[in-house]
Amino acid sequence: MADTILVLVEQQPAAAGKLNRVSFETIAAAQAIAKDTGWQVEIAVLGSGIGDIALELATRKAAKVYAIESPHLAVYTSDAYVHVLKEFLSEKQPKLVLMPHTYQVRDFAPSLALSLGKTVIPDAVGYKYENGKLLFTRQMFQGKFAADVSFTDDGNLWMATFQNAAFRGDMAEAGTAPIETINVTVPDGVVRVQAHEIFKEAKQAVDLSQSEVIVAVGRGIKEQKHLAMAEELAQLLGGDIAASRPICDSGWLPLDRQIGSSGQTIAPKLYIGLGISGAIQHIVGMKGSRTIVAINKDAEAPIFEIADVGVVANLFDIVPPLIEEIKKVKAVA
Repeated sequence: MADTILVLVEQQPAAAGKLNRVSFETIAAAQAIAKDTGWQVEIAVLGSGIGDIALELATRKAAKVYAIESPHLAVYTSDAYVHVLKEFLSEKQPKLVLMPHTYQVRDFAPSLALSLGKTVIPDAVGYKYENGKLLFTRQMFQGKFAADVSFTDDGNLWMATFQNAAFRGDMAEAGTAPIETINVTVPDGVVRVQAHEIFKEAKQAVDLSQSEVIVAVGRGIKEQKHLAMAEELAQLLGGDIAASRPICDSGWLPLDRQIGSSGQTIAPKLYIGLGISGAIQHIVGMKGSRTIVAINKDAEAPIFEIADVGVVANLFDIVPPLIEEIKKVKAVA
């Protein structure tokens, strides 16, 4: 029987019944590894009343989907997840457990690994399969270097997390998978914390990882008053505005809008960079974008090395007419 890659997917904390889009990225990663190794992919989701989510997952190419049900899993707690997953994984013994590198996973994965006597390779940005050995690529020193790491044992229950945007969620292959519902119990006393309302840092806080269109601004925007132009472009495209670190450090946009190694990691369908040179700290946060458009007057700007469309020009000569053209198209539509 083939070894198994088990993907633990995640619901959006603030939207019960809806999968976090990074779940599909992790499924795509598992499918890619499976092609190289010959292993099979299985998917598991935890929660309460998750039948519809299981049906959605069953439309992806996998050997099986596990719907792990319990009233104690209706709201996330680390205690309940670790208890349930320890029993489930000990029984199933998958070769590899893959998870998205989210806040929730970072909360329970270390405790889960400790309870199983295993280790976790966290925040991988890719993998290699060489000479029968599976390696995970991790960025070091804010993306300046990359290291390939592997597990030292040859047993089961390897555990790893993939960074947001390391893989494209839309590349997760479609298929038909059977669903197995597993009803579990969590004994009294296991859950030691009481979950409260989901915390948000501020009313304007935005999760850019869920945005399909991002308009990002850098030093080339020159003055804070020019942000209105970028915001208008983002609004017309149905997207969100973001920035490189200098813009947020200057207080022109809040820190939750920062993209990069010290900000958010994104993978939108469309990324438009306005006056962003493309320092490595910014690149590591947006290189997973499906289509990258860069507008910068410096032809040597590093961002052009990864851009799908590069415009060497003053952004103030390009963006206003672009906005007008989009308005015309929307008016006709």
